[in-house]
Amino acid sequence: MDLHILDHRLRVTSISKNGLVNYTYPLIKLIFLRNRTRCKFFSLTETPENYTVVLDEEGFKELQPSEHLQVESSIWLPLNVVSNGNVSSSLQAVGVTKIAKSVIGPLAQQHVSVFMLSTYQTDFILVREKDLSVVISTLEEEFNIYKEVEGESVPVRSQDVSNGLQKNAIQPTVHPVLIPQNQFCVMSLDPDTLPSIATTLIDVLFYSNRFPADLLFTSSSGELWRMVRIGGQPLGFDECGIVAQISQPLADGDISAYYISTFSFDHALVSQTSWH
Repeated sequence: MDLHILDHRLRVTSISKNGLVNYTYPLIKLIFLRNRTRCKFFSLTETPENYTVVLDEEGFKELQPSEHLQVESSIWLPLNVVSNGNVSSSLQAVGVTKIAKSVIGPLAQQHVSVFMLSTYQTDFILVREKDLSVVISTLEEEFNIYKEVEGESVPVRSQDVSNGLQKNAIQPTVHPVLIPQNQFCVMSLDPDTLPSIATTLIDVLFYSNRFPADLLFTSSSGELWRMVRIGGQPLGFDECGIVAQISQPLADGDISAYYISTFSFDHALVSQTSWH
């Protein structure tokens, strides 16, 4: 399998609920007016606590500093797994389950903190830029590792980077979990349909909580997902092994799961059919 280090330098930010009005214009620009910004990586996750926005350095320039904006200090690099020429979602298992033992577990053992963003198509594993040498040294036996540079995939080996394995594994804290009663759909948007539903999405993002049916592509089975929220208090960004604690038991049971990290808490989505 191949592991790709994507050509993005990302920032992880949080916008407070009552501060969203101050960022409506830049968010609309980043989401809907891609020809007006140089941002190439953007993610927005709404939780009851806040809005987590992950975006590259060009997109980050659109967010003006204020008391409503929190910014994690690190630069993060997104990784994704490619198997047989396809992104990792081509494997039988869905979501973080398929990379739990090959990526998430080994990184946790080397005290590398990860920030997960599962999507309909693939899973992005965000690691701090300063940890890249440890990531490469840890995973190079399992993967062919490539770094995207100006559209080209360049092979990377541990001798090409400084440092290497030097951290000791630690026993992660066991965090409480919350299981809300909500059921979730995992959807994918065809970019060509974006102009025709832009006003609907703006209404959903900024004004209402109801999402109209039949606008987006869902899985062929139309399955529903249940959420597990990890953490009783905000988790922070320095603790390692949280994703591994959740994903490895699911992988042992061959249970598909999406995993979404946010500024305050982590969230796993498990198929309703696997819920016991």
